Amino acid sequence: MIEQVSLPNEAATEALARRAGRALRGPLAPLVLHLQGDLGAGKTSFARGMLRALGETGPVRSPTYGLLSEYETPAGRVVHIDLYRLRSPAELTALGLADHLPGSVLWLVEWPEKGQGGVMPAPDALLELFVDGAGRRLEIRALTPKGQDWLANVCADSG
Repeated sequence: MIEQVSLPNEAATEALARRAGRALRGPLAPLVLHLQGDLGAGKTSFARGMLRALGETGPVRSPTYGLLSEYETPAGRVVHIDLYRLRSPAELTALGLADHLPGSVLWLVEWPEKGQGGVMPAPDALLELFVDGAGRRLEIRALTPKGQDWLANVCADSG
């Protein structure tokens, strides 16, 4: 299942991401989403919107320097990873990622291609963001049955 969406501005990106966050329900947890795109394509804006939908009220920034941030939301724990500064997939071992997966409801992984060959959990969906004129374009590919269920929920949520 693949969906493509035009996002004319950051507000549209966050609105769609809030829908995506609301779609995270039932036995989908933990859902692993890989966010790909060039710098400034909207990966962190999308992550912020999902976290807001799950009840996070504090600041949401890309964990570029620390690589990993955890949020304890009313919906459950969310793990936000940014691998932009990763020098080698072997560095992922030091993060102890396996310890973060149990009990989490959502993993948001920016720059997942930098961790290929490491200990990253396989994605349920791949979200690719592209600069498209003054706006952005998002392509979502569900890769697992769990990802397909989540994407169907996103598409069913019109508000």
